[in-house]
Amino acid sequence: MAAVIPDLKKFRRVVVKVGSSLLVDSQAGTLHAEWLSALVDDLSDFKKRGASILVVTSGAIALGRTVLKLPKGELQLEESQAAAAVGQIALARIWAESLAKIGLTAGQVLLTLGDTEERRRYLNARETIGKLIELGAVPVINENDTVATNEIRYGDNDRLAARVATMASADLLILLSDIDGLYSAPPGTNKDAKLIPVVSRITYEIEAMAGDAGSELSRGGMKTKIEAGKIATSAGTHMVIASGRKLHPLRAIEKNAPCTWFLTPASPVTARKKWIAGALEAKGIIHIDAGAVAALRSGKSLLPAGVVKIEGLFARGDAVIVRGPDGGEIARGIVAYDRDDALKIIGKNSKRIEGILGYAGRSEMIHRDDLAMAGE
Repeated sequence: MAAVIPDLKKFRRVVVKVGSSLLVDSQAGTLHAEWLSALVDDLSDFKKRGASILVVTSGAIALGRTVLKLPKGELQLEESQAAAAVGQIALARIWAESLAKIGLTAGQVLLTLGDTEERRRYLNARETIGKLIELGAVPVINENDTVATNEIRYGDNDRLAARVATMASADLLILLSDIDGLYSAPPGTNKDAKLIPVVSRITYEIEAMAGDAGSELSRGGMKTKIEAGKIATSAGTHMVIASGRKLHPLRAIEKNAPCTWFLTPASPVTARKKWIAGALEAKGIIHIDAGAVAALRSGKSLLPAGVVKIEGLFARGDAVIVRGPDGGEIARGIVAYDRDDALKIIGKNSKRIEGILGYAGRSEMIHRDDLAMAGE
């Protein structure tokens, strides 16, 4: 049975990745203003339907090198970092002004590889992005090329966008590209290449179809898009690769323009719960009272007031086992406090946390989004 292509209108949290070559004219180094205005109109459609939007954007180096009058061709690392420093200011202003025209606030988030790979930094970035969404802002995210070196950088925003999608528990990632999807062979060199409309599972054969980067300003080719697909779909996020070489590219996807869908059988929530329950090594045990057990089973978070004892040596962001009064395992979760701070607030009302610890920590010992109940 043929796979069913999802309805774009049904997604509730969407990450849209925009490449440099779509946003910036490769010859003049100037903004494609009409194209960006049309894209923002498309984003407005999502917002009107109640969806949350995140943007992962390239273009800082492309904009900055023009302002600094750097030569065309490959830049030295220091030149790229300098171009990014200038270009990030311009890029942030462009997005802020464009989104403001449809009544939205942009929030700039600059990430490095370590921010998505190191646990504590990942949690900090995740909470910042989550709060921006909660407050109604649109996170506009880019790799922090001013500090990232070749050894500690993504180097492409496809994989970064996939990490952001998993970090934000997005249910869809849209990669707007120079090309309208995955082909059976590189279409530029093979006239018999055919577009693959749906990929139900990324196999070796699918990976072998990847080509190289499509333009001077693009650092990510089809290979990085396939890698992004692996990251996204394993976390319960659908992904679509579509051409951005037209006005209103998101509306074009809705109208069944040629593109490639990478499907996942899971949802971001179920994939995350599965990861917490089985993929993480538990570093400690949190014992809770009967009232807290009832609260967790009704879908609530674990508050410090319901904790009676702590075992083990754990840090914020580690996985812990949650046990009830009879010692049975109730759940596993990602704890919001280091062991020493957790010991100080067990049994206490969340309103007292700041007074006890000297800083305003989270109200929850384990948030419900970071909790997998036993048997789920």
